Amino acid sequence: MKIQDFCNMKQFESIMNNWAVATGLACVAVGADGKYISGQYNFTDFCMNKTRGTEKGRRRCEECDATGKGVYKCHAGLIDFAIDLVIEGKKFGAIIGGQVMPEDPDEKKFRQVAEEIGADPDEYVEALKKVNVRTEESINASAELLGQVLNNFINSEYYRYKINHQVSNLEEGIDKTNNLVRQIITCTGTLQNLQKRQKIVAINASIEAARVGEAGKGFAVVAEEVEKLSESSSEANKKIEKIINEIKDTVETLNVSSDISN
Repeated sequence: MKIQDFCNMKQFESIMNNWAVATGLACVAVGADGKYISGQYNFTDFCMNKTRGTEKGRRRCEECDATGKGVYKCHAGLIDFAIDLVIEGKKFGAIIGGQVMPEDPDEKKFRQVAEEIGADPDEYVEALKKVNVRTEESINASAELLGQVLNNFINSEYYRYKINHQVSNLEEGIDKTNNLVRQIITCTGTLQNLQKRQKIVAINASIEAARVGEAGKGFAVVAEEVEKLSESSSEANKKIEKIINEIKDTVETLNVSSDISN
């Protein structure tokens, strides 16, 4: 299952966008497979075009995305973060971002990075000047806040989805149970008719036994056994009716619970 399968992604992305606007940090959501599942918010030209725009720079960035944990310094020298999105102990994806500086940059170091990845040093430094500067404390607090909010949100969405799914199964189960109850009632009616016929057979056998006297002893035995069988069937029918009534009461209770959940 993916986050997109149960989560309101419009609200999910609204949280990310508002957070990015408020903090000045970049962010994007990825699934468990590392592929983007949201828009890119506050992504800088420095990262997306100047750094990832070269083959070597892109490879380095992808490696950072895959291995980075918490708040860390990327290969280019910016501060990034990666926060796991977890439900019931299972990782469903992550929020990655940052793309800010903890202090005014040392241009000399960034020119060196530009040369290493094959970017134009002057253009690289010019793009760097547009990168936001945030204190390390604010970066940590902002990343932690976004992680907490989004983890709470996706867990809430997941359990809402799970409950709705269970209610749907419950309703289906109620329908099946009602159908089974109707079948049992039909069978019980058939048993009651057979019981009545058994009583008639027993009475007829008793009458026949009395009529023929000594020669009808066999009829008398049969009549007695049939009568016992009829009484036994009657008791069984009463027990079945009691069980049916209990099942019907339970199903009615489940129907009420289902209505309340909806």
